[in-house]
Amino acid sequence: MSKPSVTGTGEARHRDAERFEWRQYVVYGGFVLVFLVFSAALFQSGFLTANNLLNIVRQTSTITVVAVAMTFVIASGEIDLSVGALAGLASVTTAMAIAQFGVLAGIAAGLLTGLVVGLANGILVTRAGIPSFLVTLGMMGITTGVAMWITGTAPVPIERESFNNVFGSGNLGPIPSLFLWTLLSLAVGHVALRKIPYGRKILATGGNPIAASFTGVDTARTKLLALAICGVVAALGGMLYAGRLHSGRFQWGQGDELSVIAAVILGGTSLSGGVGSVVGAVVGSLLIGLINNGLLLMGLEYSQQLIVRGAIIILAVALARRNASA
Repeated sequence: MSKPSVTGTGEARHRDAERFEWRQYVVYGGFVLVFLVFSAALFQSGFLTANNLLNIVRQTSTITVVAVAMTFVIASGEIDLSVGALAGLASVTTAMAIAQFGVLAGIAAGLLTGLVVGLANGILVTRAGIPSFLVTLGMMGITTGVAMWITGTAPVPIERESFNNVFGSGNLGPIPSLFLWTLLSLAVGHVALRKIPYGRKILATGGNPIAASFTGVDTARTKLLALAICGVVAALGGMLYAGRLHSGRFQWGQGDELSVIAAVILGGTSLSGGVGSVVGAVVGSLLIGLINNGLLLMGLEYSQQLIVRGAIIILAVALARRNASA
């Protein structure tokens, strides 16, 4: 049997390195390019003002926070389509509990809502063996229906300024509270994925679940925990909506699952699992927010913005497939 040449081995390693560079850094180049284009085209429209840039961060904060948790789900080889609808339900349960029992009870109710839905998703996927796409698609309808039912489709106002300031409309000095939530989710998510054993289990499970199980990784438990945490973080996203908009409503978060998944895939996480980047997901989320803001300043209608957003999602999937096949 002939042995592979040193030259051939070196070329293979070089190709692998090139693939890694492409997957991990394309979103950063895209972000810089889009930022420069909008800066030049919209200089007279106030694109570069501090207020507008902070507004981009505010508007994308919920997507960013949820995208961090979605990174773990997709890197494990699963997907969660219920995060947007769950955010709306959590905003409603939080607002209703605040009105009846106070702020702490409202926070607990919102997080508990996310935990229950996330655990239900995880159990159905890992114990019943139902594909996560189908489970979370069905859960999306269930959570939306429950939120509409318990509120009669009416908004539930939140009049506690302490909650609104911490979870949405407040500032710490010149820094918006929503920006602090973005930084917190980035720090916690990055450390969890790269520095602790659970992050390595996520990547191993998504990369090769059979091999991971042979090394002692409980792949079912790993995926269940990822889906449960994603549910809790989606509920936190709903609370951020509630704090920013001073109310809970079933519409909050509708359609966000598409933006969240696009941000994660653009950020370098593979749809087939095994590869993930929390930093990339955050940059991907900011890139989508940057594009939405720029299109708005250009005067595009909402329908036209939806077209561009859909094109971004297609691009994200195309990049993911190219990375997987490369």
